Amino acid sequence: MLFYLFALLAVLSGTYMVLTRNLLYAGFSLLVTLLSVAGIYVLLFADFVAVTQLMVYVGGVLVLILFGIMLSSRVHDQSVMSESVNKVWGTVITFLILVGLCYTILHANLHMLPWLETADMDVLGLEKSTVHIIGIKLMTDFIVPFEVASLLLLIALMGAAYIATDKQKV
Repeated sequence: MLFYLFALLAVLSGTYMVLTRNLLYAGFSLLVTLLSVAGIYVLLFADFVAVTQLMVYVGGVLVLILFGIMLSSRVHDQSVMSESVNKVWGTVITFLILVGLCYTILHANLHMLPWLETADMDVLGLEKSTVHIIGIKLMTDFIVPFEVASLLLLIALMGAAYIATDKQKV
């Protein structure tokens, strides 16, 4: 029941995000969508993926998008609104993709997948959480790639801050 609630919430907020013209409302709708997807990950016992979803997408990317929307909401005293070029073709293409996805799901023989046969077993086994094992591996075996990635992200952040500064000609 919770899965259907989170799935419905994700679909409805994602649909509202795509259809609204107000960019700030679209950003907050993206927040609801990402939180719903994190809830689905929790229901699937993918705790590391759920925490990563919250930390990276909700905590990082979404905050960056919202700050970008709020800081650039007015250009030359005009409000920035998204405009649809051709709503009819967008609706037709969206409907065709939806029909294709429904057809694929209904004809996929999902009951014959091998990993579904073991679904009645304990999902986590004897381990309490996958986060513990991934954290140990990340801080022991993969510490160098982790630090290199953090340095690259820091350099990218510094570059983005430099590009965003207002350069005054002296």
